[in-house]
Amino acid sequence: MSRRRRAVKREIAPDPVYRSLLLAKFINKVMVCGKKSTARRIIYNALEKFAKRVKSDNPMEAFEQALENAKPSLEVKSRRVGGATYQVPIEIPTNRRISMAMGWIINYSRDKVGKSMEDGLAGELSDCYNNQGTTIKKKDDTHRMAEANKAFAHYKW
Repeated sequence: MSRRRRAVKREIAPDPVYRSLLLAKFINKVMVCGKKSTARRIIYNALEKFAKRVKSDNPMEAFEQALENAKPSLEVKSRRVGGATYQVPIEIPTNRRISMAMGWIINYSRDKVGKSMEDGLAGELSDCYNNQGTTIKKKDDTHRMAEANKAFAHYKW
């Protein structure tokens, strides 16, 4: 019998402006030191700038499309078999796909030198919307790594 207890997922409230759970999760990921109001202001301003850049009427639809383009479907995990460690490609669960995509977008937005977080986030989202930029490159690298190690897929268990 497993001694590990399954974690109970907490329900989060949707964001107040767009009533979206996805955007609420994104706000929580952007938040630093518990400053949710600052994170919301950054996100909402970045969404407006992003919607103007991609010429979209609905910023939420454009945001969801950008996130969809950034989501990876495969990754590699290390498996130790005998004395060797193999990089085994596995399919990623949906909640982890979303989390990885959000994390990449936020990290690469923060890495943009000389830009505010709003501008960096708007730029990274528009790059994801157009299937280009550093987040998409990271996704492609992850898929390429999984494709290169396809021979070890039978070690998946």
